[in-house]
Amino acid sequence: MKPFFKQLFEYSHHFNQKLGDVFLAHSDTSSEKAVTLFNHIINAHQIWNGRIQREETLFGVWEIHPVGELQRIDKSNFDRTLTILEATDLNASVSYQNSKGQRFQNSVRDVLFHIVNHSTYHRGQIATELKRCGLEPLVTDYIFYKR
Repeated sequence: MKPFFKQLFEYSHHFNQKLGDVFLAHSDTSSEKAVTLFNHIINAHQIWNGRIQREETLFGVWEIHPVGELQRIDKSNFDRTLTILEATDLNASVSYQNSKGQRFQNSVRDVLFHIVNHSTYHRGQIATELKRCGLEPLVTDYIFYKR
């Protein structure tokens, strides 16, 4: 299961880096909503990594970073997740508190799947937003990545 998760995170990281390129190249034509959603993807990834490792989170869930920092933050998140995959039992339990103060508990496996799924969901929204702005959206389907 760990090798499969590694592949999923490689896929997610690959397209996050490509989105970073899009935002750098088209900072004047991409929408604020698209940039906000991309920030949300990387912030949430950092927050979930922190929850798994029981460490303080660095970012707010909707915090906005300079466009030039997004790829670096994504790379840091990716590297940290690879460390988690190497060192953590996927069946281990993670207890955490959400942004509303509610307490929950999930397996590391479920949290990792959530990170990938959450990112994919919002990249779809970003594609729609880029198209609305007259930009060619990335084709980010997993199967195309694997071809």
